Amino acid sequence: MASLFKIPCIYVCENNHFGMGTSEGRASANPQFYKRCEYIPGLRVDGMNVFAVAEATRWAKEWCLGGNGPVILEMDSYRYIGHSMSDPDSTYRTKDDIKKVRDERDCILYVRNLLLEQGLATEAQLTDIEREVKAFVEAEAVEAEKAPLTNPNELWTDIYTEGTPIGHGHRTTQGTVFA
Repeated sequence: MASLFKIPCIYVCENNHFGMGTSEGRASANPQFYKRCEYIPGLRVDGMNVFAVAEATRWAKEWCLGGNGPVILEMDSYRYIGHSMSDPDSTYRTKDDIKKVRDERDCILYVRNLLLEQGLATEAQLTDIEREVKAFVEAEAVEAEKAPLTNPNELWTDIYTEGTPIGHGHRTTQGTVFA
């Protein structure tokens, strides 16, 4: 439908190469997710590279707003830890596999090294920034833990345009329907 009506929509699919407890090759007949939709074009993007992500999303926005319809962006990423507490991830990859990706593709290390190589920051400046960010995140986490729970009525706030029927439930004999 999105392709038929040329709806300007960007679909983002994060591909971290592993499902719950298994690799993508064992879980999918076609692990190239950006090619899986016959009528919506797709791009594979290095999701671990902030510049590639920025450029791909800029291009996708122009594509959609240019009247071309939807597009799929497959963000090629990697997860360093198991999928959940019940997924130790040691059965389908090794610590060396994880270390290799961390050493070669880690997004934070990439930008850090780029800043150092280009002389845009010093090691001391980046260490200071890291300390400040960690302190800020820890302080915000403490505040978040103290905050009252959000009222469930806020779940739809700032998600749908005023007057859009989606997200505004109406009662039926089967219960509340969101349409």
